[in-house]
Amino acid sequence: MRAVVLVGGVGTRLRPLTLTTPKQMLPVGGRPMIERVLEHLARHGVDEVVLSLGYRPDAFIDAYPDGKCAGVKVTYAVEDEPLDTAGAIRFAALQAAIDDTFVAVNGDVLTALDVDALVAFHRDHEAEATIALTPVDDPSAFGVVPTDGDGRVVAFIEKPPRHEAPTNFINAGTYVLEPTILDRIPGGRRVSIEGETFPALVRDGRLYALMSKADWVDAGTPATFLAANLRYANGRTGCAGSQVAAGATVANSVLGAGVTIGDGAVVEGSVCFDGVRIAPGSEVRSSIVGRDARIETGAVVTDLSLVGDGAVVPAGARLSAARVPAT
Repeated sequence: MRAVVLVGGVGTRLRPLTLTTPKQMLPVGGRPMIERVLEHLARHGVDEVVLSLGYRPDAFIDAYPDGKCAGVKVTYAVEDEPLDTAGAIRFAALQAAIDDTFVAVNGDVLTALDVDALVAFHRDHEAEATIALTPVDDPSAFGVVPTDGDGRVVAFIEKPPRHEAPTNFINAGTYVLEPTILDRIPGGRRVSIEGETFPALVRDGRLYALMSKADWVDAGTPATFLAANLRYANGRTGCAGSQVAAGATVANSVLGAGVTIGDGAVVEGSVCFDGVRIAPGSEVRSSIVGRDARIETGAVVTDLSLVGDGAVVPAGARLSAARVPAT
């Protein structure tokens, strides 16, 4: 089976990290996010993926020059201008000449979803499109998807106020689609699958959904990206070449290759990308430090601060929920 993976966004919520690296090429538990997404798809029978690219496409193409990623054959569809979710799916599917049932996923969603079960459900119901659903505590930031007893979607409500949401099951960003859906998506302009295509399918009774309580995280915000890193690290702290002084404290954190942590420094609940240097007596808590950045002596970085690649946090600085530009 083939899949379209949407990786064209600019990753605004993770700036400054994404000013130098596309979101899906950022490491999650020591590996690029895109590799974890494709590895999961491969476990469920996907053997060919079209990456729908827009922002910094060369980062992906250069990383996988042999056309293989996580054991999956990879081709590329590069948009000249942003086409939004449905437009990007149409563009990529047409470029790859997809003419059979296919999967489409958001490239910043990490999940243990049973894709095989989703495909089987889709085929059993002779759906034109099928959405995976997942429960959340607050559905107001997502597309809410109420269904009838047979799994047919009765409405598609994008980001309703929390007290007005008819269900807490939301669009989980994994779809099974028939190629006929491509005819529903106009060419040459931006088209949102959530705002335009899915509501049209609801009106025609052709959209179904399957609920799942499998692990799921949209890793597109600082909090969820950090949580995904800590989860996928599985308790592993350091990569090859990381050096932690005997008097330093590292707890519930992920260290990339070549990270150096000085005496008396504290790194807790955080992620340090490759080449980071944490000077003696400094602290990094619940934050993300980009590649080759430096936290100088006595500096304190806390509360989901993001330090860009190569940035320097000066000695004695105290940062909370800060964004430090890359250099």
